[in-house]
Amino acid sequence: MNKETKRKNVVIALLISTFLMAIEGTIVSTAMPKIVEDLGGSHLYTWVISVYLLAVVISTPVFGKMADLYGRKLMFTIGTIIFLVGSMLSGLSQTMEQLVLFRVIQGIGAGALATIPFTIIGDIFEFEMRAKMQGWVSSVWGIAGVIGPLVGGFIVDTISWHWIFFMNLPFGIVSLTLLWFSLHEQIEKKKQIIDYAGIFTFTICMTAFLYALSLLKEEKQITSHIFIFLIIAFIGLCLFLWIEKKGKEPMLPLSLFKNKFITISNIAGFLLSFILVAVTFYIPLWVQGVTNLNATFSGIAMLPMSLTWPVGAVLSGKWMSKKPIAHITLAGIIVILLGCIGFIFFQTNTPVPVMMVFTATIGFGFGLTFTAFTVAVQSAVDWNMRGAAMGSNNLMRNLGQAIGISISGLWLSDELKGRALESSLHSVFILLVVLAVCAFAVTTLLLRQKEKTIVSQ
Repeated sequence: MNKETKRKNVVIALLISTFLMAIEGTIVSTAMPKIVEDLGGSHLYTWVISVYLLAVVISTPVFGKMADLYGRKLMFTIGTIIFLVGSMLSGLSQTMEQLVLFRVIQGIGAGALATIPFTIIGDIFEFEMRAKMQGWVSSVWGIAGVIGPLVGGFIVDTISWHWIFFMNLPFGIVSLTLLWFSLHEQIEKKKQIIDYAGIFTFTICMTAFLYALSLLKEEKQITSHIFIFLIIAFIGLCLFLWIEKKGKEPMLPLSLFKNKFITISNIAGFLLSFILVAVTFYIPLWVQGVTNLNATFSGIAMLPMSLTWPVGAVLSGKWMSKKPIAHITLAGIIVILLGCIGFIFFQTNTPVPVMMVFTATIGFGFGLTFTAFTVAVQSAVDWNMRGAAMGSNNLMRNLGQAIGISISGLWLSDELKGRALESSLHSVFILLVVLAVCAFAVTTLLLRQKEKTIVSQ
């Protein structure tokens, strides 16, 4: 097997693993009504998704750092096995409590699938090809967004909801096999220092913080017990930062944030992820609650976003060899801003085709920006820090989505129909415009950076 064949096999393996990670959210959401009907435990409905996301948030930077210490192949293998074990157990669940527990296991493994593929791409490709490959990998998310609900609905209706989890097994095994025999690394054999204290305090901090946000989303005000969890999260964060500053091999090296490409990409990624999750949740709500159309039309309104995202990602990859990353990201954010401004002018009688124009616009903008920011982070550091850098980037994006859905929910009316809902959603759309402007302002700082500092990596 020659070098080029091995590299192609690695790419196929990474595309498969990325697809499994990308499709997980949409396919499980589609199956949840049937799962609750079979298992009961409707009070745990949201926890099936929430605990999975919490586990991903926590494990992503951990796997990123471990990949720097022990190599990409080993940590990808461990993460994929954990993900597949969690998938199999989830499919075998007989109660909702079991499903929630097994989704935690699945989410821990998914942290590896969320970050290590991007790290490997940064390793095996030079800058120009790295940008193109990142575009294709990013497009997988768009494809998954289109077919996820369709596949989920088909499996639930024709076979059983259990198989939305079992289907991960053959794909995961193929991905592992291809990667194991095709990716070769030279890892220095020495005793590594694992940041157990950092991992523990980070887990406590994130769990308390995200649980407080979930309560805030439900109660829409800061109560005494929410305040307690926020205090725990703050103390945990302070301890975590102190440990990371003093540690020899910190899980999240604070030195990363001295690199302005990484810092700016992470801040902008946080703001844009806030926008992304709000659009994903609230445009369908507008269609059903304000326009009074059914769920099918909600899917139709959002479909263009999944189609234009891959287009933007591929074009971003091609342009990066010719244009500065700052120009591409700023252009993408302007497109996102235009889409958000369009949402403000939605009215009760706004037709679905008009909505589709703006979701297509915003999808194209996300394809441009996220792809370029990912390559900027990949290219801003050497091999021994690339996993941690990608882990930090994915962490900020995940936090942006978690915080975004909770904070934007504070504007949401308790009345999910009619004028009250229309008014509250307009408030959310105005907030998205403000966030897009902030993301643009932050990203302009990239114009001052010398691009050769990352192109040379």
